[in-house]
Amino acid sequence: MNFYNTDVNQISEKKDFLVNSSSLKDVRTFSRNVFDKINLPQEQKDELVLAIAEAAQNIVKHGYKGVEETSDRMEIKISLKDGELEIGFFDKGKAVVPENIKHRKLDDIKPGGLGTFFIKEIMDAAVFKKDQKGWI
Repeated sequence: MNFYNTDVNQISEKKDFLVNSSSLKDVRTFSRNVFDKINLPQEQKDELVLAIAEAAQNIVKHGYKGVEETSDRMEIKISLKDGELEIGFFDKGKAVVPENIKHRKLDDIKPGGLGTFFIKEIMDAAVFKKDQKGWI
């Protein structure tokens, strides 16, 4: 995602969280605190926090099958450099197969299944790959 009208040229912050649904509030707080350092419209900040929270929720729900008792951690890194925002998620959960990710149709009203829809709508791109730290 590209930002050209910000007061901050560069930012790089990361934090790790326990992989469970109880950590999602902390994920949102961390994300909001980082975006508050960047001069963006509130609506854009809210959308970015939503995308990050949905991605973290998907890690908990699908990468760890919703297991609440794990000592595993996920790291979230938010970087802004030269007007380009990059958000990385690092975890050691079950591998994701990008071709199998499908979001529900919007007219199918029920809880869940809209996380990837929101992520794709808000972000310019979503990439899934494995590196030495785990899944990104």
